[in-house]
Amino acid sequence: MPVVVVESPAKAKTINKYLGKDYTVLASYGHVRDLPAKNGSVDPDQDFEMTWEVGNDSKKHIKAIADALKDDNALILATDPDREGEAISWHLEEALRKRRAIKKDTDVKRVVFNAITKTAVTEAMKNPREVDAPLVEAYLARRALDYLVGFNLSPVLWRKLPGARSAGRVQSVCLRLIVEREMEIEAFNAREYWSVKALLTTPRGQEFEARLVSLAGDKLDKYDLENATQAEMAQQAVESRDLTVTSVEAKPGSRNPSPPFMTSTLQQEASRKFGMGARQCMSAAQRLYEAGHITYMRTDGIDMAPEAVEAARDAIGERFGKEYVPSSPRIYKNKAKNAQEAHECIRPTEMTRDAESLKLSEPDQRKLYDLIWKRTLACQMEGARLERTTVEIGSKDGQVGLRATGQVVLFDGFLRVYEEGRDDAVVDDDDKRLPQLSEGDKTDKRSVTPEQHFTQPPPRYTEATLVKQMEELGIGRPSTYASIVTTIQEREYVRKDKNRLIPEDKGRIVTIFLLNFFRKYVGYEFTANLEEELDVISAGDADYKKVLADFWRDFHAAVEEASELRIAEVLDKLDEVLAPQLYPPREDGTDPRICPKCGEGRLHLKTSRTGGFVGCGNYPECTYTRPIAGEGAEGDERLLGEDQGDEIWLKSGRFGPYVQRGEPTPENKKPPRASLPKGWDKDDMTLEKALTLLSLPRIVGTHPDGGEVKSNFGRFGPYVMHQAEDEAKPVYVNLKDPADVFEIGMNRAVELLAEKRANPGRGRGRTAAKPLKELGEHPESGGPVNVMEGRYGPYVKWEKVNATLPKDVEPANVTMEMAVELIAEKAAKKGTKKGTGRAKKKA
Repeated sequence: MPVVVVESPAKAKTINKYLGKDYTVLASYGHVRDLPAKNGSVDPDQDFEMTWEVGNDSKKHIKAIADALKDDNALILATDPDREGEAISWHLEEALRKRRAIKKDTDVKRVVFNAITKTAVTEAMKNPREVDAPLVEAYLARRALDYLVGFNLSPVLWRKLPGARSAGRVQSVCLRLIVEREMEIEAFNAREYWSVKALLTTPRGQEFEARLVSLAGDKLDKYDLENATQAEMAQQAVESRDLTVTSVEAKPGSRNPSPPFMTSTLQQEASRKFGMGARQCMSAAQRLYEAGHITYMRTDGIDMAPEAVEAARDAIGERFGKEYVPSSPRIYKNKAKNAQEAHECIRPTEMTRDAESLKLSEPDQRKLYDLIWKRTLACQMEGARLERTTVEIGSKDGQVGLRATGQVVLFDGFLRVYEEGRDDAVVDDDDKRLPQLSEGDKTDKRSVTPEQHFTQPPPRYTEATLVKQMEELGIGRPSTYASIVTTIQEREYVRKDKNRLIPEDKGRIVTIFLLNFFRKYVGYEFTANLEEELDVISAGDADYKKVLADFWRDFHAAVEEASELRIAEVLDKLDEVLAPQLYPPREDGTDPRICPKCGEGRLHLKTSRTGGFVGCGNYPECTYTRPIAGEGAEGDERLLGEDQGDEIWLKSGRFGPYVQRGEPTPENKKPPRASLPKGWDKDDMTLEKALTLLSLPRIVGTHPDGGEVKSNFGRFGPYVMHQAEDEAKPVYVNLKDPADVFEIGMNRAVELLAEKRANPGRGRGRTAAKPLKELGEHPESGGPVNVMEGRYGPYVKWEKVNATLPKDVEPANVTMEMAVELIAEKAAKKGTKKGTGRAKKKA
């Protein structure tokens, strides 16, 4: 039985169903060899000789393949149909030859298929070929370049910029995009402008909206109404005149569908519609491909196999009717410069199967398949037919002119199935529908409203718009987009907030450093040209070692030059370049470099393990610091007072406002600090509140099983915690009310901890406290009232209220009336209103 090798066990399982018992199908589990993470793995002095190492996990997979070859001397390499897949096949063959598992007479073939279907797999088996040497050489060149940049540039960063973690050939260019966008946003000056809209009615009383487009006989440009005064004058000009419809023009229009998905557009649309990150999207697509539901998911191609086009047209006609099928198929041409990546588009393998019929249980796969299926059908459907109407309205004297626009969908076409998402919300008046209007109709004014606007800075990148920009610039390739975007987040150069990518201080510092000392190598054009050279290699038209030699000659010289720089020189240069952002002019006209705390020292850029910051030159006498960007960059801090000889400060940091005891010193580099809990306003902070926060964690008491019960604020809000002697980890219970951190008593804390331990999901094997006596529902507010046993004696429990029983009262003698009275007294002391909660819900 010939041995067939694919990357993943899921893919192996699917292919095994199609090939049957005549083949042994095994998985390599991805790449089997890599360059060791140490110097010398690529040796420029030895003609760029590369030292490969089989990973520990891969050794057993290589052995399994070698053992199978003992029984049948035929090997079929069926890895993915791209540069990476070709490289894995080459690595497998090389590793097996090294083990002598492949002999001189071993029949070694390479097969590729774009979809894991029976037809595609069996057809591929009939058309084997050799491993594509130019594709492998393109992979070797890319891998060597990435290694040479990473292992030569990263050490320079470590030495010159403490806290910087790594640099990469494409990674650093991607980071530059995000940092430069942030600097554009910070440098942006909003421009004020106004518009005037009128709510008008037709002679039949139907309302519609029009906007002012001409004033005093002249066309109004966007910024012509600069302020409120001009807008009010324009408003009065409209209000003081009668308006009549001067023309109605209806034009036929059409919209055609978007092309089918390739890797980048799939990632963009999954991000827009589902908020999926690039890695999450590709992981779901990989599983769909391995299960045989879609074609290969790493491609620059948008063309579709002729048989797939016909299948799509048949499915459209059957499902939606013949009027939705164009007279001739839609043809989409590949725009990819790189032919080896330009496989067929990403499409379903069976056009008739929608997401519901596949019964996919995994939500990401279900959503992504539905997206791919709809986009694929839509791309072969009739276009949408529209009617766009423009109505011009004016005054008799020609002093004011207004315009109303709208559209009607005459035939929905592909819109019945799918409409492409937008990266940023766009307000489009053309989407509105207008009432029936004719030339000469008089229009009454319901209202005339001036509206203030400000120009907006360019938006921060999402993962989708970043991938789109990288694609447009020619940076990276389909197989690398997801890993690059993930890497810059893992390096803590960038963080994601509300789906937008924001550079961290260390990411900004690294980018400015590279732009000043390695500008060529983070250049967009240089990186794109290098990608094109790799494509030329893959086509067999260039020597990959010559490309490496040309790159290394200049890059090595730049690294050597930068290695000679002193840290002080680097910081001085970066401080100079960043000066406009670090030291913007102050309103009072004073020198923006003078320390706002001591008034004497000059501010300067400094670095630490956590990134760059601005600090006072009078350190350690003055300990003033602030981030280089973001909240707190303006030096937002306030002295709340003193306690035990320490100054208590209110400051703002990257994660919001916090209080701090004293300032950092060489002896005490991390003074105590505490973040303000959710709902606490920094403007209301006092010394007393700050000391309360700095006193946390609060010791609630000693648990019956031993050990202290503590309350505090954590990453997920207020909590109470305890660790018993027999427990490896503490038990944490979230508290709903932040005030409970300071007020919760032992009875309530022990009860909450017992309930948490009784949760089967935690495997604690303990049970929640049982009532000594159940009294029934609270007569006024509902909810069970029980008598419980507590650490400090029996108590009455109702919702969050725990009222200790008087010493002379036995639990068995407690009545509902007595319990309600005790609860009311305790609630009054705690500030809780009796009768809240359940009574309101019942109403």
